[in-house]
Amino acid sequence: MTGDLSAVLGAVVLVSALGAAVWALVRLRARRGIATATQRATYEVLHTAGLAAEPLRAGLTATGAAKAVRHLRALVGAAGLALTDRQELLALDGRGSHHAAQLLAAARRTVAADHSTVLGESELPCDRVDCPVRGAVLAPLRAAGRVVGALVAVADGPPAPGLVQATLETAYWAGNQLALAELDASRQRLARAEVRALRAQISPHFIYNALTAIGSFVRTDPERARELILEFAEFTRYSFRAHGEFTTLAEELRSIDRYLTIERARFGDRLQVRLQIAPEVLPVTLPFLCLQPLVENAVQHGLSRKPGTGMVSIEARDAGAECHITVEDDGVGMDPTTLTSGIADLTRAGSDPGEEPGQHVGLSNVDERLRSAFGDRFGLVVETGVGSGTKISLRVPKFHPDVRADA
Repeated sequence: MTGDLSAVLGAVVLVSALGAAVWALVRLRARRGIATATQRATYEVLHTAGLAAEPLRAGLTATGAAKAVRHLRALVGAAGLALTDRQELLALDGRGSHHAAQLLAAARRTVAADHSTVLGESELPCDRVDCPVRGAVLAPLRAAGRVVGALVAVADGPPAPGLVQATLETAYWAGNQLALAELDASRQRLARAEVRALRAQISPHFIYNALTAIGSFVRTDPERARELILEFAEFTRYSFRAHGEFTTLAEELRSIDRYLTIERARFGDRLQVRLQIAPEVLPVTLPFLCLQPLVENAVQHGLSRKPGTGMVSIEARDAGAECHITVEDDGVGMDPTTLTSGIADLTRAGSDPGEEPGQHVGLSNVDERLRSAFGDRFGLVVETGVGSGTKISLRVPKFHPDVRADA
């Protein structure tokens, strides 16, 4: 009986062992099927390229080069790797630091000639007996059509064709990252210029009408005139502040409230305003002077060419990861066929007949700045029709890593 029991237990153990082995084999094959050697190599290359891209997207600086050079060396597979601008060696990783002066001189020649260079051992003389450097490959870094620096790969043997090709391809890729950095910088400069344009081109008609409205209360209601002057001063202070591309929804709405207070003094009961603002979206960040042109457009369309009362509605609601904002009026509207490229200069289209062209920047400015800040999915959406009023909608992400309100 004992022998039979031992045999049974032995069989069970053997079956369990075989089962475990089969399970392990199946698991191993599954793993191999999910990630082959080629796939793993591709992942490593893409991961390393991503690590190098981030600092390069900040531009060709000593700080960015120091962060990127180690990852670039891994991509090239060189014994050492250096990045230079047109004049200076910015960073070097791996071997070759004692050849820095020679490598920099060769990099300057490469930059000036805009041509890759291969150096042999004889062109990198060294007094050190244990010097491992046997050559170098230098490739120009081109960004936006011009040479901005050089990528230098140090070899511990005669530079092989594979190293030359890897250096040239990596330099081409790094140059594209630097070109994207310059594009980002130029977009930021454009955004700042557009904000300056908004500040410079706030409707002179509004300023004139605001001061006229304030003047009408100076004798009849001095206290009201004083309050309107303070509101006008705060409105212009915010609009012409010297810094900041971004603000919060709360700050933008405060300025709009001042604008509407002044316009109500001018239009009286003809201007009706409806606000529906969710408190949780007040801290959301958006481009500076992003809503002001929309509200001014609504006032113009809601009243200027419409008899009787006009309603302007402003709504901001919580939509999960986004804030949805609409500015709507029940004015005369416009023919949708006049919309060009999705967004027309509606403010100009609805301006007073006597107003000179160019006195308003228009809503295209706002649309472009929204897309520049958050991406092409976040432009303005305009719904309008003759006699049907105008509704302008926009979406703003509650959080964006590259956008924050300025203090």
